[in-house]
Amino acid sequence: MRRRVQLPGASELFRMTTTPSGASTVEVIGGTPAGASRPAPPRSAPPASPRPLPRADGPPADVTPIRASPRSPSGRQRHDEKITVYLSSGELLELERTRLDLRARHGIGIDRGRIVREAIAIALAEYDANGEHSLLVRRLASGH
Repeated sequence: MRRRVQLPGASELFRMTTTPSGASTVEVIGGTPAGASRPAPPRSAPPASPRPLPRADGPPADVTPIRASPRSPSGRQRHDEKITVYLSSGELLELERTRLDLRARHGIGIDRGRIVREAIAIALAEYDANGEHSLLVRRLASGH
């Protein structure tokens, strides 16, 4: 199993500081992570123009604020556990077709994982309610 390298986050590398004149600047705390090298800038590239630094009292005057999208939240949430499920190409195609149908006919834009989690919840609830007469038991007993 490969291990993922932990790199420092932006909050660990940069911090806002204020100069005596009241202007905000960004101070680099860390530098390049150990074992990493900075790529050399291309020789033919012109020098980058400096960008205005954010002010402590709000965004720079030439920056247009980003407005929140009028879309409703997707309902996605972070999950702590993971399993791997292998599907045939036909099953995966059917799952994707269902996802697209839910979006086109019902305006429900969700990912395939959400459909799978909902299907599991429905199957387990039906099993709890009907036990040995549940659709899950009948399908598994018949070899589906």
